[in-house]
Parts: sequence; structure tokens; C-alpha cells
Amino acid sequence: MLRARRWSTRLFNLQRQGRMGTTAPIDGEEAAVVGSAAAMDPAVDWAVPQYREPVGLSRFGDRVLLHTILYHLGHPDAGAYPPDIHVFPTQISIAAQIPHAVGLAWGLRLRGEPGAVLCYFGDGATSEGDFYEAANLAGVVRAPVILLCVNNSWAISTPVRLQTAAGSIADKAAAAGIPGVRVDGNDVVAVREATAAARRRALAGEGPTLIEAVTYRMGPHTTADDPTRYVPPEELAAWAERDPIARLGTRLEQAGLWDDDRQRAAEEDADRRFDAAFDAAQATPLRDDVFIDTAYASPTPQLERQRRLLHDERSRGAG
Repeated sequence: MLRARRWSTRLFNLQRQGRMGTTAPIDGEEAAVVGSAAAMDPAVDWAVPQYREPVGLSRFGDRVLLHTILYHLGHPDAGAYPPDIHVFPTQISIAAQIPHAVGLAWGLRLRGEPGAVLCYFGDGATSEGDFYEAANLAGVVRAPVILLCVNNSWAISTPVRLQTAAGSIADKAAAAGIPGVRVDGNDVVAVREATAAARRRALAGEGPTLIEAVTYRMGPHTTADDPTRYVPPEELAAWAERDPIARLGTRLEQAGLWDDDRQRAAEEDADRRFDAAFDAAQATPLRDDVFIDTAYASPTPQLERQRRLLHDERSRGAG
């Protein structure tokens, strides 16, 4: 969780320096993301994030951070993860990743392959048709998917009370005929347990689960946002007292498992990992063929013609 916030802060600072594109800080949502990821098996399970979660998915490997940095640098390689990394690329179209996740999970089931799919989205995404259509299909085909709504109280500047008249996001599961679970999104253990239970259901062939992790966005929606224009300061202050990292830190300190030295070592380790990923991202060559190679599993005749034209143009430019 410390690593996720540290990496998010580093991305934020680089954007402010003009060295990176728009980023979406994870501050306040670390328990919801890290806790759920901790319940998954990266060897067989998949994670389908939107745009805020990738820095919290280090359980799936540090190369997720590399591709996150590539994305914010505008490098095309960010749009295609290597096959052995079970994480989908960053998605900024609200709720568009939910049908993808359900399709992936249904595909696993049809092929008889092990694993479940963990799909992240925000409270604002539950106002999109993609959410309802995907949840309905997932229930019908019993797709092994965990639909995790990180309810951070704000869809940019729209509060939850203006998103829905339902008692909770979890209540929306009833329409799809699937279980809906509401959990304290600032309690990393509670999130992990809820996700683990949903994963057991999925692997047993019992279908999807909708989890609503109730938390709070402690920073801006993105680096292009000014939350001081709409977030009540007293509300933010109240939630800051429930900071998931401080909360877990206190519990670990009381158990004799955490102290200032461990904190400092964790922060230094996070910075080393970020520096290594940033250096690797900057050194990643820009391949002209990347758009052709990643469009289809096997390029079509039209794409091959485009490749030849590209190479011809490159040869003429070099000459």
C-alpha cells in the first residue's frame, strides 16, 4: 500500500514537471486495490483495471509499473502487455473495461481454463450501460468474474447521491441475479477476505460477485482536476482520519510488526523500484511496427501492405 501511494505521488510530481501526461492518483484507495489483488493468484487469475489502480497491482509483477509509466509517457507499447502478465492495459473510457472483463472470464470458462477475473471500476461507472449489460451477461453465463466497484464517493465532481437512488452500489447486483457485497474499502483485510470469498465462488462455477468497496478519494480525480472547488473540506478531513495506510500501520505497530525503520525501508524500496521502471521506460525503443503487430494475432493482408509502405517510406527517409 505504501508502494502504491509512493508510486502514485512520483507519477503526480512528474506530471507537474511536464515530464508525463495526465495521471489519476490512488491516494485513499490503496486498501481497496491492494487488498483485492492480494486475494488473487497472478499465475492463473487476471486483473482488469481502469486508470487509477495499476500502481496498486504490483502483486502481478513490477512490469505493471513499467507499462503504467509507458502509458503516461505516451509510448504505444503500453497498449499491449506481454502475455505472461495477466493485467489488461489502462482504460480511461468509463466502464468500457467491464464487458472486456466479463468476456475474458466467460472465455476462461468456455475453455475450461483455471482462474478468475478481477475487474475494477468506480461508482460513476455504475451509471453506464456497459456496467448493467456486462453484469447481466456475467450472471447469465456464470462468468468467473469479480466486479469490484471502488466507491470513492466522487465521479470527478459528481457525488454518489447523484449517481443512484439505490441504497448502495451493492444493491444493484440483484438486477443481475448475482450476490452483492458491501465492504469497508479502507480495511485491507476486509477487502481481501471479501475478494477471496468471491474468487472461491467463481472457481466453483457459481458465477460472478459484485463487491462495493466503500472508500474516499483523498486527492484530485486526475492532475487536470481541482477538488477544492467541490469537495467539502470537513468531509475530506473526516475521511483523512480513516486513511487506510495509517490505519494498517497502527494495527501493525500495535502487533510489533511495524516501526519507523520498516517504514523508511519500504519507502526507499518503492523509490528504487520506481527509478528502475522509469529508466527502463525511457530506454524502451519506439517501434514503428507496434501498431501493426498488436492489432491482430496475425496481421491481415491490408496491414501487411501498410507495413511494406511504412518500410518503404522509412528507407526513402534514410536515403
